Amino acid sequence: MTHRPFPLIARLLVIMLACLALAATPARADAGPGRCTGSFVNPITDICWSCLFPISVGSLKIWPSNRPDPDNPDLPVCLCGLRPGIAMGFWEPVRLADVSMKPWCFVNLGGMKLDPGFDIGFKTMAGPSAVGGATQYNSQWHVHWYAYPLIYWMELVADFLCLESGSVDILYISELDPLWQDSELTAIINPEAVLFANPLALAACAADCVEATRKLPSDKLFWCAGCQGSMYPLNGNVSATIGHVQASRLVLSRFAYKLHRELAAWGTMGSKGLCGKYLM
Repeated sequence: MTHRPFPLIARLLVIMLACLALAATPARADAGPGRCTGSFVNPITDICWSCLFPISVGSLKIWPSNRPDPDNPDLPVCLCGLRPGIAMGFWEPVRLADVSMKPWCFVNLGGMKLDPGFDIGFKTMAGPSAVGGATQYNSQWHVHWYAYPLIYWMELVADFLCLESGSVDILYISELDPLWQDSELTAIINPEAVLFANPLALAACAADCVEATRKLPSDKLFWCAGCQGSMYPLNGNVSATIGHVQASRLVLSRFAYKLHRELAAWGTMGSKGLCGKYLM
């Protein structure tokens, strides 16, 4: 058997790939600015299984719950082309998110901290400042978005075509998104933010807070994120951080809004979602 000499280009490619692999290797959890902590999600004990309910067929609640539920189709049967089906509704867990002020900290991967090999995504927390008698901070957050089709890969429901399939995977890393870092660049995807940067628009969010506490936020007040603050800008910069829980919820709401704005996420509920996903 004869052996051909290894081409120079192939050697260079191997060296480049090796360098990239070394740059992306996990660092220790205590490396970098701030300690990265976390744990892998236990699908049995760490999942809010009661959050799947209520379960409905058409407008009938076959497994009621005190949790909020959007409007469902009136009829229990539906027709998608020539294929008949049952209009069944429930909250399906299909996504998982890290929300952290520590860049490259993957909380749901056991607190793994990556070292990308270059200075990108590193943010800080500034403050405090007293506004309205309360202490507020300016904080910057990052989000890691995972595909997590829990019901599908645990095979809890069989032969149900509407379930999202696939495996656990990382879909989005905000550290690599320049629109997530800079509010001026974010204006490219949310130019309407200037219309709501005034005291009257922010005061209207009090009504959205009441609606969110009572049931679900109001679709008409789309620039509000319930009791958490303003949806704009669509990035991880929070100018009024009251606490980590409030700020992380606000950032995750903004992130979901951003995905729909960029057509990376589509709607799945209501009559429009009976036969497939739709643009919201």
